[in-house]
Amino acid sequence: MHIVYLCPEYPPSRHGGIGSFIQTLGRALVERGHQVSVLGLYDPSEAGESDDLGVRVIRVPKQGWPGTRYLQNGARLRAALRALHARQPVDILEGAELSYAIIDRSFPAPKVLRMHGGPHFFSAELGGRVERWLGWQERRSFATATHLIAVSRYVGERTRQYLSLGERPVKVIYNPVNLELFSPLPEIPETPGRMIYIGTLIEKKGIRQLLQALPAICEKVPEAHLEICGNDTADPETGGSFRARLENLIPESLRPRVRFHGAVARADLPAKMAAASVCVYPSHMEAMPIAWIEGLAMGKAVLASRTGPGAEVIDDGRDGLLCDPHQPASIAEGMTRLLTDPALRLRLGASARLRAGRHHALSTLVDRNLEAYTLFLRKV
Repeated sequence: MHIVYLCPEYPPSRHGGIGSFIQTLGRALVERGHQVSVLGLYDPSEAGESDDLGVRVIRVPKQGWPGTRYLQNGARLRAALRALHARQPVDILEGAELSYAIIDRSFPAPKVLRMHGGPHFFSAELGGRVERWLGWQERRSFATATHLIAVSRYVGERTRQYLSLGERPVKVIYNPVNLELFSPLPEIPETPGRMIYIGTLIEKKGIRQLLQALPAICEKVPEAHLEICGNDTADPETGGSFRARLENLIPESLRPRVRFHGAVARADLPAKMAAASVCVYPSHMEAMPIAWIEGLAMGKAVLASRTGPGAEVIDDGRDGLLCDPHQPASIAEGMTRLLTDPALRLRLGASARLRAGRHHALSTLVDRNLEAYTLFLRKV
């Protein structure tokens, strides 16, 4: 089977959860004997074709004149897809919520749209209004797609409501984790009081509220300190660095306790997570957060959000703790509880590893994805 993923953020290019998901699943599919290609629009400096452990990655250069750039780049991507199809016929085409807005409906392969959380979902769930242009693209993309997958029940049903999908079938397949890469590392001792946050520096990830909770945490846990791993973004209020805004929130006396590492290579994350006492992810909203799942797989105590699909990922009090991400006091309470109770961390971490194996094992989810692809091919 030749499976093509439409993706503009495949690692090591600047990426988020979708890029990590496609890399994890794509490499595993190659190991099973399938051909996997990734196709997307990238900065011209990254353009070209490369190989990632058998995954063919085709980065088409983004360019064009303002005002017509979208149309020009769409034409360029469609031409690259046709050329790829001519070289090796595509059996399955997959993309996220906006991917099919510029893809021809007549393209012969099943067009699978996987819901990772699109503009309508996040705008509504975060109390905003969807930008008209993005909303148009998403509706067009759903109209072009022939099959739908959701990475959680929550994102699937909410998106169904927001886009009025009616009774269209939506198959739920959770995001996978590589249990060999993300595995407990007993040879790396926990650093007392160390918290680690992994994620983009952006308001919806709850990093601002986490830093606002820091004084209360440090008051109860004198050795508490925070490691922050993730790309900076533009502050929507000022247009400047969001990291700079976050740094200004940290009291002068606590600044030595916070370290910003920027983006960290995926292969280096397990060691950093192993050295932490707690993984903390107070996101305002997620679809099916890969960082949380990786924390569970590492056998770490995880504090995450009870919003959205939180309860699908973590059974509160059994394999992690959930908090109100909008309330720094709730974050501080959960973190203090975990940092001061080693036995609780040990119990939650052991249960977390088991949960990751039950619900997110890569080998199992590769099978589920292949079963879905085979079913979609039969329906062509």
